[in-house]
Amino acid sequence: MIRVLLVDDQPLLRSGFRALLDLEDDIEVVAEAGDGMEGLALTKEHLPDIVLIDIQMPVVDGIEATRRIAADPALAGVHVVILTNYGFDEYVFDALRAGAAGFLVKDIVPEDLLHSVRVAARGDALLAPSITRKLINRYVTQPLHTGAGTGLKELTNREREAVALVAQGLSNDQIADHMVISPMTAKTHINRAMAKLHARDRAQLVVLAYESGLVAPRDR
Repeated sequence: MIRVLLVDDQPLLRSGFRALLDLEDDIEVVAEAGDGMEGLALTKEHLPDIVLIDIQMPVVDGIEATRRIAADPALAGVHVVILTNYGFDEYVFDALRAGAAGFLVKDIVPEDLLHSVRVAARGDALLAPSITRKLINRYVTQPLHTGAGTGLKELTNREREAVALVAQGLSNDQIADHMVISPMTAKTHINRAMAKLHARDRAQLVVLAYESGLVAPRDR
């Protein structure tokens, strides 16, 4: 059972999402919150698999709430998915850096919402190739090179190759084809890289790949 916490200051949106999610046999909404502070408290209380959280809320916004969840070792199994009205914007980029697994636009069709919840619950990032391209464009206009490259020294050549392919928006099956290995081996390379780089999920791998310089915007 996938356990979901809804955090949004619009009761109508929460009730709509809840009605849709609760219809599924494998998904359960365990609680709702109207602001980020309440959402943090309920996350610690219920330990949901997924937190669907709005970016702009009173008291504590979605980015700060995401940052606090990602920084708490007791919440390591919680995947945060950002809800936004605007698609990929600077707020969403900041949320990804804070530790979000991905994002959803609030007018998402029901089938895509259900699919996205299940994808996030598996630990995969909600970063479609089109979204990855926008993330890359963010680095074209304002590249960031931090100390993130230090951890790359611990990766094997194959792990580095797999991370670079993740950053280009490839799925595990596509990475396996490119590297001429099995999808299971590709997943193993990615999981080991995530552990060595202390990345919560694939979304953070994408950010780390560009911040470290492992992949450059021209590699598109």
